[in-house]
Amino acid sequence: MTGAAPAFAVRLARDDSDIAAAQRLRYDVFVEELGGSGPLVDHDARLERDRFDPFFDHLLVEDTARGAVVGVYRLLRGDQARAAGQFYSEDEYDLTCLRDSGRRLLELGRSCLHRDYRGGPAMFHLWQGLAAYVQEHRIEVLFGVASFHGTDPATLAEPLSMLHHRHLAPPELRVRSRAFQRMDLMPEADLDRRRAMLAIPALIKAYLRLGGFVGEGAFVDHAFNTTDICLVMDTARMNAAQTALYTRGTGA
Repeated sequence: MTGAAPAFAVRLARDDSDIAAAQRLRYDVFVEELGGSGPLVDHDARLERDRFDPFFDHLLVEDTARGAVVGVYRLLRGDQARAAGQFYSEDEYDLTCLRDSGRRLLELGRSCLHRDYRGGPAMFHLWQGLAAYVQEHRIEVLFGVASFHGTDPATLAEPLSMLHHRHLAPPELRVRSRAFQRMDLMPEADLDRRRAMLAIPALIKAYLRLGGFVGEGAFVDHAFNTTDICLVMDTARMNAAQTALYTRGTGA
């Protein structure tokens, strides 16, 4: 990356051109880098899109020095899911326990950063924007699928097993995979914790640090070339230190 130092701005997409910018970044990451696809992906225009895009709010991180969208998050509240007919992740997970809770839900998805901005402050700005959104809408439970690259669970046995043994959601939040792939592929006593943690993607580790849990079972998504887990976070369970990290700089 060359040129002026990045200057970040975080906002929701305002129009179709903003959504297209998010879809172009998603194409770069999910299609080109990770080998994903889907029935509405536009390869000619380089847009990764699906039928849910019109119902989500799209959180954008812009590098104003470059005039480019460099980070995105899709956000779907319960009222938006009703308009869409379902939450996106309901194709993969039974969300009955969350729906029946009567609590304010927010589904997160399609989180990604431009390759030049990974490991830097852009992700922190994305989390700040999410924190502000959660506060504005008084969200009580966050959830969404997150992915490991590849579709062979055997190669992911150690990280999946550690998530199951040490981070399984409590029963009232324990969503379950519809095409059930066991995650307890190794006994807990056989786990090398350090090696397993190194194999877990950074986004998943960030949720765990904030008090997040995983649902029961993984879902192998062949269209996206991923093995998915469902992350769930009850905002009431976050301790004071985690809350300070999550809301830093949002005016909370």
